Amino acid sequence: MPKTSHRTNAFQESVIRGMTRLANECGAINLSQGFPDFDPPELVLQAAERAAREGPHQYAVTWGGAEFSRGVGSQAITFHGTSARS
Repeated sequence: MPKTSHRTNAFQESVIRGMTRLANECGAINLSQGFPDFDPPELVLQAAERAAREGPHQYAVTWGGAEFSRGVGSQAITFHGTSARS
């Protein structure tokens, strides 16, 4: 592999790459990349179509939307007995 310029030494690992590495190390389901090895259920396809038509049409901030974060935190408490900060 060719050597890269010393200017690239300052580049850091992307958040998605870091989450992928961490998920692999922990044997976790990786939600940071969209590469499932199965087709989604019809209900999910219908929901995706509805969301695409209705919007909003903007990526969430890197740390996730507030409503989503609260939902994940609630699930962590309900199913794992752990607290999560949002």
